Amino acid sequence: MKSEDGELAEVAKRVAMLRLYLDGEAPLTKVAASAGVPLRTARRWVARMREGGPAAIGRKQRADAGDRRIGADLIALVEGLALTKPRLSIATIHRRTCKVAIERGWRPPSYASVHSIVSNLDPATVTLAHEGTAAFRDRYELIHRHRAERPNATWQADHTQLDIVILDANGTEVRPWLTTVIDDYSRAVAGYTVFVGAPSALNTSLALRQAIWRKPNADWPVCGIPDVLHVDHGSDFTSIHLDQAAADLHIQIVYSTVARPQGRGKVERLFGTINTELLPELPGYVQEGKPTSQPQLSLPELDAAIRAFIVESYNTRIHSAIGVAPVEAWRDAGWIPRLPDDLDTLDTLLVMVARPRVVHRDGIHFEGLRFLDPTLAAYVGEAVTIRYDPRDMGEIRVFHRNTFLCRAVNTEHANRSVTLKDVQAARSAHRRRLRQEIQEKRGRVADLLPAPPAQISVPSKPKSETPLPGRPRLRTYVEDT
Repeated sequence: MKSEDGELAEVAKRVAMLRLYLDGEAPLTKVAASAGVPLRTARRWVARMREGGPAAIGRKQRADAGDRRIGADLIALVEGLALTKPRLSIATIHRRTCKVAIERGWRPPSYASVHSIVSNLDPATVTLAHEGTAAFRDRYELIHRHRAERPNATWQADHTQLDIVILDANGTEVRPWLTTVIDDYSRAVAGYTVFVGAPSALNTSLALRQAIWRKPNADWPVCGIPDVLHVDHGSDFTSIHLDQAAADLHIQIVYSTVARPQGRGKVERLFGTINTELLPELPGYVQEGKPTSQPQLSLPELDAAIRAFIVESYNTRIHSAIGVAPVEAWRDAGWIPRLPDDLDTLDTLLVMVARPRVVHRDGIHFEGLRFLDPTLAAYVGEAVTIRYDPRDMGEIRVFHRNTFLCRAVNTEHANRSVTLKDVQAARSAHRRRLRQEIQEKRGRVADLLPAPPAQISVPSKPKSETPLPGRPRLRTYVEDT
């Protein structure tokens, strides 16, 4: 059916065509032939126009236009079949509807009528009927877009597996993960961490540590303690360690509804931006499950690329949702963020992982390393708690009965930073060397010693189940004779 504007345009076109005939400029036969209109139709239009004016030559619609000429019961039947699970094809619905109509003595509907009824069903109703509540909610339910009232009022944190393959410390191809913390008000990225392996509470803590403390780069001013941290229900976000740190820092943790990522839409949008703008320009980018080029980047190199993208591009360009750059929105007339007293306190709360240990005569043993400090001389044999930073295994902090004792240092690496990944990579390399040595020694044995003679297996003689002749079937004992 044409719209009202289209109908008016059609009437104007017919009037302009007939005007040549009515003004005597050309015969009706020539006018009709030039317009491709049958002569009888042109004559009918002329009669209508002379009788009722230009408006009379518009298309006349049926009085029942738009009304289906099938019964309400059949319409209800078609709609009901279209909403059943599993989804039925139009042909199946038409066939079943015709069968019912014939049984009831009704006029069977045409395939076009059935198709029209199904096509005119409300898409939201069809989605709810066939795809369930979750799909209906994500597509058709009204949402409330909330924005925090000021910077650092609410932060959002989440993880995603990046669409890129890199090389880990052992040279193995892996897909890394990214944890980001974003300010809800300004959309500015406050902190992040990129890592390999499954997300954990430690990765979240590392991202929060960077987000809260001052950055050495003046172009990245975002810092401070948020009032609210919005996260999901993952085990890495619901850990006791994170709850205790949040309580000490006076941060309220808010968990989004299970299976409803819409509440963290701002950080989800950031993930999409990184995956579509930054990663396609890097080697090892993954598309349709496969790398499009040979992976070359290490974890530190990917970390540097993400940092440059956040600081130099994402935080400084105008954000379409707020109309200004995130960094400028976060500054917001020079307000002062709430900060912890010092970095050591923040590290102790967020980053340091606690482990029980015993002080030995040569120090504290941990992860294949030995840590020593003169203070430990008075605590040999005592149980202590150590806290360590997985990014730097050069020293540990030692506590005795919740009282800080000292910083014990690994003397072999006192002058350089050793991460937990370095320790794990060194252990893996050592195991590989030992396995290779074992294989070489076994190979020498095989070369020097003759091969053992093949053993000839002699089939055992089957035991006779029949007693030998001349022997009694029953055993006799002394007491029986």
